[in-house]
Order: sequence, then C-alpha cells, then structure tokens
Amino acid sequence: MKKLVLAYSGGLDTSYCAKFLSQEEGFEVHAVSVNTGGFSAAEINSIKDKAIALGASSYTSIDAIKTFYDKVVKYLIFGNVLRNNTYPLSVSAERIVQAIEIVNHAKKIGAKFIAHGSTGAGNDQVRFDMIFQILAPNIEIITPIRDNKLSREAEIAYLQKNGVDYPWQKAKYSINKGLWGTSVGGEETLTSGKTLPESAYPSQLEESTPKELTLTFKNGELVALNGKKSNPVDNIEQLNSLASKYAIGRDIHVGDTIIGIKGRVGFEASAPLIIIKAHHLLEKHTLSKWQQYQKEQLGNFYGMLLHEGNYLDEVMRNIEAFLRDTQKNVTGDVFVTLHPYRFELTGIDSKHDLMNASFGSYGEMNKGWTANEAKGFIKLSSNASKISNFVNQTHD
Repeated sequence: MKKLVLAYSGGLDTSYCAKFLSQEEGFEVHAVSVNTGGFSAAEINSIKDKAIALGASSYTSIDAIKTFYDKVVKYLIFGNVLRNNTYPLSVSAERIVQAIEIVNHAKKIGAKFIAHGSTGAGNDQVRFDMIFQILAPNIEIITPIRDNKLSREAEIAYLQKNGVDYPWQKAKYSINKGLWGTSVGGEETLTSGKTLPESAYPSQLEESTPKELTLTFKNGELVALNGKKSNPVDNIEQLNSLASKYAIGRDIHVGDTIIGIKGRVGFEASAPLIIIKAHHLLEKHTLSKWQQYQKEQLGNFYGMLLHEGNYLDEVMRNIEAFLRDTQKNVTGDVFVTLHPYRFELTGIDSKHDLMNASFGSYGEMNKGWTANEAKGFIKLSSNASKISNFVNQTHD
C-alpha cells in the first residue's frame, strides 16, 4: 500500500482525511499529532482511538513542547515579537514546528506522501506546504479538503454515510491551545465591529486580590518565578496558571494573512504578554539605544517571516544569532503585579542596569561632564540643521 503520514488533530477535517484516504484512495494512513502544548494525556489517548477507528494503520503523538521553545519561542521572547504590536504569534509559531516534526516522522517511516486537512483559504496551507516542499521535495502532498473544495456539510455527510457519526456540531467558538497562548475564533471575529464575549475565553476571572510576582531572567530566558528556579517551559506554564486566573492577556488581533486578505482572531496569552513586556523592560535598562533600535527592526522582521512560513530561510538563523548575542547582559529580576484583566510592571533589579547614578541623574544633576561640555555638545549637535536652515531659509 501507499504509505502516507497524515497531520491529524482529531477534528472534522482531519477525520475526513483519515477515512477518505484509507478507504477511497487506498493509502496506508499513519496519523501523527504534534503536541506543542495544550494536550493532556487523556486527550491524546482519545485522538489515538479516533484515528484508529477511522482507518489509520498507526497513530503517533510527538511531544515537541521543548523543541517549540528552543527553536521558536525563545527567539520570540528575545525579539519581543508582537505582530502588529498585539499578537504573540501563538498559533502560527506552532505550525512551523509541527510541520517539521511531521516531515521528520514521514522520513523515519519511509512514507512517500504527506497529507493535511487545510482548506484553500487559510494560512496553515502555506506554512505546511512550504516546510514539506523544502525539507522533503520528493514527498507528495495530499490535501483532499483544499483540492475538492469540500464544505463542512459534505464532510459530515460522507462520514455519516460510512458509519462515522461523531457529534460534529460546530462549536460556537474554536479554541486552539498551546504553550505560547490560546486562539479563540467565533462569529464575532468574522466581522469588524464585534468583540468576543467574556464567556468565549477559556480562562475566567477567579482572582481579584493583586498579586506580586518576581520574574528572573538570565541571558534573556525566564529561569525563575518568585525565586523558584526551573526550566523556561515550566516557568511559562506556571506563570500562565497564575495569571490566567486574573483573565489577563485577552485581545483581538487584526492582521494581513499570507494569502492577502485581512483576518481577525481572538486570543488569550497571559504568560506570553507578561514575559515579553517584562523582558522588554529589562532590556530598556540593560541594552544601549542602538541595540534596542536594531532589535526592534529585526524582531519585527523575524516575526513576519515566521508568520508567513519562511522559518527555513537562512536569514532566520542570521537573525537568531544576532538576537542571542544581544542577550548577554539581559539578566536580572523584573517585578510584576497582577490585577484583574491587567498587569503592572513595577521595576527591575539588575547588575547590568545602565541607569547608573554615578554618571548623573536624569533631570537632576550632571556628574560626568561640565556645563561647558554640555553647551559645546549641544552647539555641535545643532550644526547640520543650522546650516540647512541658513541655506534654504525654510521654517515650515
């Protein structure tokens, strides 16, 4: 039989693919899901049972949470990446790692085909196909939903006809949970004028008493929470558990999709937003202004290329090398206070703090230079504009 690896989530689209490809197309289907956060052991077992029942010859769950952090999340923190100054790339970042792991699995078992359940109207088709084509150009990509322009109703009808009658009612809100945040989609996000109701978000407000936290960074990575050291992945999960009880990190992102249309998506990302903002504050104290300027440009560029599926372009490794190098002195504590629906950054403590009082206090006292030196500096700094103004006599 023709050996095929199916990127399998257990949802309607990939369930259709599992049944159709094994029963109608004669493929030996090997279902694979890649856990980048958000799946419990019980959920993984349920997905496995469903895949086998639908005709898959095997099911494999790949734990890629640490890989996701090491290859992607770490650099999103280093770059303070928020797409359109809002969205921490919660889902789009996951897809890259998932695609790479699926390709690796296909090579491992000698599959000549890879399938996924993307439609022809979204971003994921681009991310998956680009990774597959670059890493495995000899493996054929199969996409039944996209190629046949199947509607949800047509998929359900086919499955029911073939004895598969799971409760396929479309949930009012689609939830995609991972290490770096949770996306929330619903009828409100299909419009421009509506917002998601409180009930749409997976985490509800449970705490109202302000809570003080200390985030400890070492070379840009979160290494401790409230003085308790652990690995960055555990710290992210622990922070999310604490902050989500305050309903922190909710917003709606509006952006340009890869295929050229505008899109809206709600999200809940308490830990990512707190970590990025805390990390950025620490950088303001420990990096030079030109480091910060270049980081802002390259961080935005890195996030854009990642969002659009260009993770394997060599420029991404170049940017990662730059971002790593900038983190040598990004070490210290950041103090955060959690409140209902918001958080406050109250200060930092770092041996690398460039706000060193021995050189002068801003707006107060000059210690490292004389008044005449300041006057000379200001005079020279104004020369270019002074000459231009004299020559052109313009004041507009």
